Amino acid sequence: MSSTATYTVSGMTCGHCVSAVTEEVTNISGVTDVQVDLASGAVTITSEAPVEETAVKAAVDEAGYELVSR
Repeated sequence: MSSTATYTVSGMTCGHCVSAVTEEVTNISGVTDVQVDLASGAVTITSEAPVEETAVKAAVDEAGYELVSR
């Protein structure tokens, strides 16, 4: 059964930002899909099982942005 969670990320301003966040979050074990809405900052993650928020925060930090909320 897949799991879906949406987070808000701040600091993204362009397509490169979207690509950076998508790439880092996709590298989290078990993640099967990442959808980023630049306008709202929403990052929707689909995974095989629920993903630890700490893993999402670390991936977003690595991309150079800030995880604001879930």
